[in-house]
Amino acid sequence: MAAPRRAAVLLPAATFLMGTDYAGANPGDGEGPVRPVSLSPFWIDAHPVTNADFAVFVNATGYVTEAERFGTSFVFQGQIPDERYGEVVEDTLAAAPWWCLVRGAAWRTPEGPGSSIDTRMAHPVVHVSWNDAMAYAAWSGATLPTEAQWEYAARGGLEQKLYPWGDELAPQGRHLCNVWQGEFPVLDTGDDGFTGTSPVDAFPPNGHGLYSVTGNTWEWCADFWSTGFSAAPARDPQGPEGLDRGTARVMKGGSFLCHASYCNRYRPAARTMNTPDSAASNIGFRCARPVA
Repeated sequence: MAAPRRAAVLLPAATFLMGTDYAGANPGDGEGPVRPVSLSPFWIDAHPVTNADFAVFVNATGYVTEAERFGTSFVFQGQIPDERYGEVVEDTLAAAPWWCLVRGAAWRTPEGPGSSIDTRMAHPVVHVSWNDAMAYAAWSGATLPTEAQWEYAARGGLEQKLYPWGDELAPQGRHLCNVWQGEFPVLDTGDDGFTGTSPVDAFPPNGHGLYSVTGNTWEWCADFWSTGFSAAPARDPQGPEGLDRGTARVMKGGSFLCHASYCNRYRPAARTMNTPDSAASNIGFRCARPVA
């Protein structure tokens, strides 16, 4: 079965200012310096790959995700019912004990056995590794966006604004993305309407017509992770090359767990990384395609 056509946005060749000198950024994330980047035209999905999209891929190919093969994946503690915590949690991260390694957590069962995506088919698929995302992209005749492509698309045509809509997170009290409200990690008030993932079109698109580029789920990019960028102009950067490029891959966009006190990364310039076999309940992806 061929991959269905998904809504995508054609972005023409452009030069933009990538990165930020934002004082609130984590110094170790390597968001700066601000530098001009020129991009060739490309297509990018209007929204992240949903559970419904991923189900078509799995049904057509029989693909088994890495989380399914490993038998475990990471789930935020607040998503696990108290009465099932001791039954399904194998371990927690020492540096972030709210991340629980859960037996049976995978894309179809995002909180472990007994959970379901039946009411979340329009939500972004989660518990997909970089390797899983690349497998889906290859099947659909696409690839993952480079970090530069992703950031340009996410900015929505605005230059050096904190968010895709401006410099205020909630202008005039209006929530425009799915992030954490309250006290992390103990209380998410859900003032934006959600305490977990949301449908990919739950909030308005940015100026380029892209949905869900801020919050909801982290999105994998094609690039290997690096910091220490040059301020010199670049054209179609692909990330580091050579033997010293490491193994981690870039993730962009933040997630429903991001909060100013913990993960102030729900901004187009913000970035983090993970190993390509990692999966969690707040990691998804979207695809990109070159212009033929």
